[in-house]
Amino acid sequence: MKKLASGLVAALLLTGISMAAPKDKTYAGQIMDSDCAKMGSHEEMMKKEGTKDAKECTLACVKGGGKYVLYNSTTKKTYQLDDQTKPEQFAGQKVTVTGSYDMGAKAIHVTDIHPAM
Repeated sequence: MKKLASGLVAALLLTGISMAAPKDKTYAGQIMDSDCAKMGSHEEMMKKEGTKDAKECTLACVKGGGKYVLYNSTTKKTYQLDDQTKPEQFAGQKVTVTGSYDMGAKAIHVTDIHPAM
């Protein structure tokens, strides 16, 4: 009887933990650098840095110490990204990011990134 009860408790705990695990969602926006995202545009930094487009601007700003973020211009919301490697190939592009939002870190745990359709 004790084995059955222990097994049942273990199964319930595992079920509870799996339900509490964050679920992946899809977020839309542009891969930007953190500095330009604060301003909501690349315009000012492009003039300052002499870059010709959003990709060049993002790459230059990250090289200068910025971080890759996802910026949604419709909601004016900036999402920090925990992965700073995957976003590089999408610098300046509109994308969809799949991942789970970590409230403690205030960042998206990136599972995947795809160009927006």
